[in-house]
Formats: sequence, structure tokens, C-alpha cells
Amino acid sequence: MLRHLDIRDMLLIDRLELAFRPGLNVLTGETGAGKSILLDCLGFVLGWRGRADLVRAGASQGEVTAVFDLPPGHPARTLLDEAGFPVSDELIIRRVNAGDGRKTGWINDRRASGEVLRMLSELLVELHGQHDDRGLLNPRGHRLLLDAFAGVDLAPTRAAWAARRAARAALERAEAALAAARGEEEFLRHAVAELDKLDPQPGEEAELDTRRRAMQGAERIREDVARALQALGPEGAEGAMLDAARWLDGAAERAEGRLENPAAALQRALIELGEAVSGVEAALEAMDFDPRDLEATEERLFALRALARKHDVLADDLAGLADELRARLSRIDAGEGDLARLRDAVAAADAAYDAAAAALSQQRAAAAERLDAAMAAELAPLKMERAVFRTRLSEAEPGPEGRDIAAFTVATNPGAPAGPLDRIASGGELSRFLLALKVCLARGNDALVLIFDEIDRGVGGATADAVGRRLARLAEGAQVLVVTHSPQVAALGGHHFRVAKSVQDGMTTSQVTALTASQRIEEIARMLSGEEITPAAKEAARALLQV
Repeated sequence: MLRHLDIRDMLLIDRLELAFRPGLNVLTGETGAGKSILLDCLGFVLGWRGRADLVRAGASQGEVTAVFDLPPGHPARTLLDEAGFPVSDELIIRRVNAGDGRKTGWINDRRASGEVLRMLSELLVELHGQHDDRGLLNPRGHRLLLDAFAGVDLAPTRAAWAARRAARAALERAEAALAAARGEEEFLRHAVAELDKLDPQPGEEAELDTRRRAMQGAERIREDVARALQALGPEGAEGAMLDAARWLDGAAERAEGRLENPAAALQRALIELGEAVSGVEAALEAMDFDPRDLEATEERLFALRALARKHDVLADDLAGLADELRARLSRIDAGEGDLARLRDAVAAADAAYDAAAAALSQQRAAAAERLDAAMAAELAPLKMERAVFRTRLSEAEPGPEGRDIAAFTVATNPGAPAGPLDRIASGGELSRFLLALKVCLARGNDALVLIFDEIDRGVGGATADAVGRRLARLAEGAQVLVVTHSPQVAALGGHHFRVAKSVQDGMTTSQVTALTASQRIEEIARMLSGEEITPAAKEAARALLQV
């Protein structure tokens, strides 16, 4: 609900504070008094695109503040939360128009762009007038209005559409992947055969390289080690030392003990020499290899490295590469089976969507008949009993909300061809069509503030009374603001505001006054009789107000 509107230095308004209430709020006043200025200011604070010269002459800037009540569950709460604005039961929107044309907006004291304001306004206010291009006259919104009237649940169709899209996307990806894989199938089969033949193992390159280096080193030093063993053995140092030991042993008895220490040292040296010989023999045995082993080791090592370079991977990654290539081959081999399964899934998803869309179309067709009947009942009291309203459904491209296009058409006279609402009806007829539609489509939802700008223009008497009663009916479930020249409509308002223009010190300004019961009699009498308010006009006003 729009609770408060504060306007400063905008057009003909220097300072104006308005407090609106639930129900039917009517604004009246003479032509040119400034009633449309209020709508211009409200549209400005809500980010609507409109006239550029809004700042009052002589003012540096203009400013409008609108305060809305947001009950729990109001859709604007979700938008505010998603946009990062604080959410509470009170929504304050303020917008400033600088003298140079720059516009700055705030939502709950945080800067907001015009685009966010416009998005928010669609959840707060709905404007209807003779030249309405934002509401019921927009053909793109007719299906949404029909769905709201029917109370359909779009969730099953949207879910079926999402499943259909997902199934088709999965099939397309599989077909593309299979086509790409088939383009490299020959390469894959050759590469896998080559890798399988070599059968590389993780860590094998390092092991082969170590073994190769060991064999290459052994080949270089083995001859020297063999010579060393020969020099140390029986024909070398060991034999000479044994001979020396025998000679010393034979001479020891005659040496009077002088050879005991040398003989003992020689025995120790023989023991150490024996250990050295054993060690050299073991080393020589370890260096003993078949030259063919070195050749085989080198061949495998070089083969591993060559294959790694070919596939631009490390030698240790060849085993993993082989697994990956085999998996790609498996996908090719299993591709046709997967495609068949995915095609079955697409067919099932298509059938589910077709069923959901068909059920939705049936609901819309039934709702269209009910809406047409309801419109006929509403048009008769509005003196349009000869007009024919029809909701036409035609097939459209499939989408998440079915495959129907809805269009509201009218024929204003019997036998006349039906056509789009905004092309067939005249201004006064269009106003009544819009009002009848709004009454039929109303669901007691107070989320939107409904504004009707002179929607009763061109009608009077009983028709104007019928218009007013329908506006009052709408106001039972929503806040309604009506700019009107009709006394019948004004008399049915729950809250009455008069817009007047005055000149002071050469400056023209507009004022808006909330009327008391006696002031309402005066205003409605003026609307009935003109400038001179007669007693008869006052009596007629009292009769309209039923006071």
C-alpha cells in the first residue's frame, strides 16, 4: 500500500505531503489543476521514463519520497533481498532530480539505479488509463493475465520443459563427443596398440636408467678391478707374503726373538689382505653382466623416452595415458548404445512435455471461455452490452510456459470484425473495457496499488455510476487511486482529495487537500454544476454521497 507521498519543488508543487489510505482514494479538481502532476511525480520516484523538465521553476532541484507498506510475503521483498537492499515492513523510495537533469535514487537510504526502481515499481504499482501501454493493453502480457484468472500451476510444465531441454542437451553433447571421438579413432587405436605393446610401468624409466648407468660403469672399471684382484691373489701380494711368512718362521728360532713382532704383524696383514681379496672378488662378481642385458635395457629405455616425447608426456605418465586412450576408445565403442539410450530419454521427455503443455492448453481454453462470459456480464452495466469480447488462443513456439499465445480481442458492434483491444475500441470504450477486464481479473490481491487515470472519461450517468461501483469493488481487495472528473465515481470514494491551483506573488502552485465530509459535498456539487454551486447541486451531491 502507498502510505505517504512527499513532493518538493516539482513542476507546480513547492511542498506537498499526502497520506493515502486503504480502499478507494479519489482525486478531483478542475482541468489543469495539476492532477496529472501527482502521477508524474509518482512515476518519477518509481523510475518511470517520462517528461524531463520536472524541477519547479526557480528551484535548484526537485525531490519526491514515496513510502509503501510491505506486508509479509509481498513479492517486492524478494526483489529487494536479491538486489542487496534492507527489507522491512516499510519501504522508503526517494529520488532527486537536479537542475541539470541528473537523477539520483535511494531505496531505504541506499543508492539505487533507475532500472532497479522500475523493476520494483512493477511489483508495487499498476497504472491504467485511456492510453495505457504498461498494463492490460500489452499483448505480451495477455497470457499471464489469463493464467492469473485461471489460477493455473505452471510448475509442472516448467519442470517438463527443463527436463526436455536437459535431455536434448545431453543428447547433443553425446553426439558431438562421439563425432569428435570418431575423428581420432584411427589414431586412438594405433596409439593404444603401441602403448599396450610396450606396456610402460610407473617408475620404470628411473629404474632402467639406474641399471644402465650401473652396467656402463661396470664395463669401464671391471678390467682394472680384475688386475687388482690378480695383484692381490696367490700370484701376487698374497703369495709373496706367504713366502715371507714361511721364511721368517724358519729363521725365528735363530733370531733370539727379534722376529716375533714382525712375524705377528705379517700374520695380521695376511688377514687384512684376505678380506680385501674377498671384497674385490665380490665386487668383480657383481660387475659381471651379459652385454646383451645392457643392450636390452638401453633399447627399452630409449623406447619409453621416444614414446613419451611422441605424446608430449613424462615417461611415468605413459601408463595413465594408455588408460585414458583406452577409455576414449571404449566410449566410441559404446557410443551408439549411449545415443540410443539418450534418444529414448529425449522421446520420453518430449512426451511428458507434450502432455503437460496439452493439459495447460485445455486449462487456458476453459479459462478463456469463463473470462469471455465474465466480461459479457461486466460490459452490460457499462452500456456496452452489444460489444463482444473474445480471448483468442493460438499455437506458439514451445516454451517453459506451454505453447499458447493469448490475445484479447473485441468487436464493438454486432457483425463488426474483431480485432486487438487497443485498435478497435475508442477512448471511452477502451476505458470501460480496461475496467471490466481489471474487475474480472482481480483476485483480491493487495500487493499492487491500482491507479486509474481518468478511466471514466467520456461516460456519465448510470454508466459512470457502474464504473464507480466497479472501482469500489476493486478497492475492497486493494488500494485504488482514481483521478476522475465524474461525480458519480468521486462519491463512491472512501477517501477524497481535491487538487487546486492558485497564484501567489506571481507564482502558480498546485495544492492537494484531503476533504472532510462537508467539503466533499461542496466538491461534488462543483463537479455537478460548475463554478456556481447551487442548492440543487448540493442536494444532488448529498444524494450521491447518501448523506
